Amino acid sequence: MATALTTIAATETLLLTQEWDKTFKKSEKVEHSKATFRNRFGITLAADVYKPKDATGKLAAIAVSGPFGAVKEQSSGLYAQTLAERGFLTIAFDPSFTGESGGEPRYVASPDINTEDFQAAVDYLISRDDVDADKIGILGICGWGGMAINAAAVDTRVKATVASTMYDMTRVTANGYNDSEDSAADRKAKKEAMNAQRIKDFKSGTYELGGGVVDPLPADAPQFVKDYYAYYKTPRGYHKRSLNSNGGWNKTSFLSFINAKLLAYAGEIESAVMVLHGEKAHSRYFGETAFKMLKGDNKQLVIVPDASHCDLYDGGGKDAIPFDKIEKFYKDNLK
Repeated sequence: MATALTTIAATETLLLTQEWDKTFKKSEKVEHSKATFRNRFGITLAADVYKPKDATGKLAAIAVSGPFGAVKEQSSGLYAQTLAERGFLTIAFDPSFTGESGGEPRYVASPDINTEDFQAAVDYLISRDDVDADKIGILGICGWGGMAINAAAVDTRVKATVASTMYDMTRVTANGYNDSEDSAADRKAKKEAMNAQRIKDFKSGTYELGGGVVDPLPADAPQFVKDYYAYYKTPRGYHKRSLNSNGGWNKTSFLSFINAKLLAYAGEIESAVMVLHGEKAHSRYFGETAFKMLKGDNKQLVIVPDASHCDLYDGGGKDAIPFDKIEKFYKDNLK
């Protein structure tokens, strides 16, 4: 019987910024270039490629994304460039519907599509002549830490995963922080509000945004909100394309997160996983719960002393990101 084939449509054309517009300094130790690739939902993703200068042969490669509501010019690019300095070919990519990546409507998140974004990044890396297809890792920051673990659970090509300062976005959406809204009544109220917003958006033909990090910052804001403000709303981490730095996600974006559980199959991951968190991070419980779900002797939990959630975005001015441990983890498991 003949096999039916579906043709992959042409890649969507994106306008990519060519000048260096990152929130971190450009390294003289790596070569930087831009790339695009297509995911299984037909969305074209934009990425920055970082390659060690004078590197030869096929390299171990790592795809990096996050934090949730950030762009590749922020934390993920810093991680990618630093790991390229240490010998890996890396990419930092914008997830679907955000940054320089394609997809409509804008500013939507999806546990399914954003997991696929990581898998599409793996497709791209394996397609490169300078990448060893058997040495592929992924790294997710904040909300993309949960996406990375979900991708590792489904993608057997991924040999090593780091989830840094991770959120489980399905858990926090459905249950609230520290599971303080974990009731059917609380979830019903959230669903009613978002479904009412759907009607409003449909009638207006637009998608109302929920707002990024609160600005101006209330004096009584929780410390973790102050930490977000210090990163996203100041020259330290502000970027004009970052959702968190500006208008935020659209208000109906989180409906699908209420009915999904990103870590449902984390226990089936056979490849290596490192869960990395700050000692003082408000989000630490997400990582510790995820780690308890993992099985096997190739899993690591690293707690960085005295570090907050956002300290692991860019080091927090005190070199809080343990790049030596991350480098060793990848080199031990991508070989």
